[in-house]
Amino acid sequence: MTSFPASHADLIEKSQILVLGTNGADGFPQVTALWFLVEDGTIRVSLNTARQKTKNLSRDPKVTLFFVDPENPYRTLEIRANATVEPDPDYVFADRVGAKYDGANLREMDAPGQSRVVVSFAPVKVNTFG
Repeated sequence: MTSFPASHADLIEKSQILVLGTNGADGFPQVTALWFLVEDGTIRVSLNTARQKTKNLSRDPKVTLFFVDPENPYRTLEIRANATVEPDPDYVFADRVGAKYDGANLREMDAPGQSRVVVSFAPVKVNTFG
């Protein structure tokens, strides 16, 4: 596994969102800004199973995570990673994400009958700029 360079690790700490790029079935990338947590050194997100990005991950786990320094947009961190998707049927992880973001209730963002997954990212390659 690849680690995050000390020169840019602060971007993960101070960023409120990460940009996730997945590979769509049509060959085009699909890019989304997401809330995230870092637990035990691993970046994780909570996704609704009905979303396109979740379907893309099920088909192709190769992703790109992108962080932009909010104080200097020319300083960035790109993480190419493999994603692992696990169920979160009781919203245990989703509740932790919501707690970080002013107590947001992710259940309210899901339609009846929908569920959530936890997506963890294992870095393969890291690129920095600035």
